[in-house]
Amino acid sequence: MNRYFQTPPVVKNLIIINVLVYMATALLPVGDTIMQYCALSLGTPYFHTYQFITYMFLHANFEHIFFNMFALWMFGRTLEYELGSQRFLTFYMVCGVGAALIQYLTALALVGASGAVMGLLLAFGVMHPNAVIMLLIPPIPMKAKWFVIIYAVIELFLGWRGVGNVAHFAHVGGMLWGFLLLHWWKRRGTIRF
Repeated sequence: MNRYFQTPPVVKNLIIINVLVYMATALLPVGDTIMQYCALSLGTPYFHTYQFITYMFLHANFEHIFFNMFALWMFGRTLEYELGSQRFLTFYMVCGVGAALIQYLTALALVGASGAVMGLLLAFGVMHPNAVIMLLIPPIPMKAKWFVIIYAVIELFLGWRGVGNVAHFAHVGGMLWGFLLLHWWKRRGTIRF
């Protein structure tokens, strides 16, 4: 069986951890307390530095976790096989923490894996620029490089305009940190694309 159809260990474990944490926050009586102490809540009495990591494993609702985990599975499988499990996990975490640092400049609260996942999307677009991604809405095929560029521009615009209850700058931050880390690794000769 082609390895790209299998889910490698880091992607699988990240999905499991995210789903378990989501179920705990949604179903257990201590769910609100978990959110209170683990969401990135800068400028509040609940803030702790560990939240720069724990926020990535919290999600606001089913749609939030579903789309983040679907994108993690979709792009993460290929990237984990290509980068190796350890480098992939490093990349994911750097993008997630970097997303939080960028979002920190614009807002005080943050939950979700979106910043880390946007770093994965960026990496997929850089490493596989001509791979075709089928958009859901509208259902049209698009090369990964164009999808990433268009998505980044839209996120930057929406963040600048302050549209919706979405951490647009965290998405841009995840992509930015992902881009920087990929190019740093490339300059050191540890990866090629």
